[in-house]
Amino acid sequence: MLDMSDQALSIVQRSFTMQIRADAWLGGELVAADIPVSAGGEDRDRSLAVPERVTLTVPRRDRGITWDPSVDPEHPLAAYGQQLRISYGVDVGGSFEWIDRGWFLITGSSVDGDTVSVTAEGLLTLIDEAKFVAPFQPSGTFVSTVRSLVEPALTVVFDGSLTDRSIPLGMQWDGDRMAALNEVLDAWPAVAEVTADGHLLVAPLTDSGTPVLDITDGQGGTVVRWSGDTSRDGAFNVVVAEGEDSTGAQVQGVAYDLDGSSPFRVGGPFSPLSVPTRFSSPLLTTVAQCRTAAATRLQTLRRTAFRKLKATVVPHPGIVTGDIVAVTGAGLTARPCVVEGLSLPYTPGSMSLTLRVLNG
Repeated sequence: MLDMSDQALSIVQRSFTMQIRADAWLGGELVAADIPVSAGGEDRDRSLAVPERVTLTVPRRDRGITWDPSVDPEHPLAAYGQQLRISYGVDVGGSFEWIDRGWFLITGSSVDGDTVSVTAEGLLTLIDEAKFVAPFQPSGTFVSTVRSLVEPALTVVFDGSLTDRSIPLGMQWDGDRMAALNEVLDAWPAVAEVTADGHLLVAPLTDSGTPVLDITDGQGGTVVRWSGDTSRDGAFNVVVAEGEDSTGAQVQGVAYDLDGSSPFRVGGPFSPLSVPTRFSSPLLTTVAQCRTAAATRLQTLRRTAFRKLKATVVPHPGIVTGDIVAVTGAGLTARPCVVEGLSLPYTPGSMSLTLRVLNG
């Protein structure tokens, strides 16, 4: 959860006064502060390559300032490298406490009558857009390779619990920079997310922790319900990770879905046989590495396959994807769930959460 004071945390559990502040930056310099935002919202979905998306509606002219971005490529709302820093303000007794929601790259803006519509996406857009001009041959270690793939577009911060290791000789990537980054992360194994201060944090995957919020169906207008379709398409209960050791021999590791509450579990009614999904990488050079990578891939793929809940709640500006919440409702009692997606309005309204039930 994003940093908030205890006072602000107590206030956002009920009706409160909010305000949005949007500042525009270009080339590391502030070019417009306190852009007038009349409407908008923020969506996050961890299943997407770029999880964050922001939309804003701004008056075409306000306080004597023209917010039409077509007048100048360096206009604060143009889409030529301009970034927005979004903060969500909570009235804590006559003054606002500002919670940083993060940095977002403007990807489009248009004018219709007296309004300007702005679309911005997470900073991983910079990596997703930046394909290789020539084949990229990594060298050094996982840490140095990630830095080479990402910086200077994003500053990378590595969790201290990750163990760096050497990159095998002879590797090469063509074309897709984001795919190369994801291959390194899968083989490590690790996950990456952009923090509120605009850094790329690389850390081990975790689905545990103390819930930061209790969600109870019917309390304060909260609605909790099961959501989503069920399908066997793409389903599996085994992950096989394959690599190659220094002698050229194939190595592999296997992870089985043994979660007793998983509908796909091995030995359960889903199938009497193993249903595998496979991935391979020359970055995997030992059986132990393959096993660890397979187990992590099993967790990440289950983000989309496990059961989901939809919760409609009072907006909580501190919640981000990956947070753990405790849910009571829809047949669950204080069951831990992880936030996989959210929709946060930038004007008074309701917040929508997509929740994955842990251990089931």
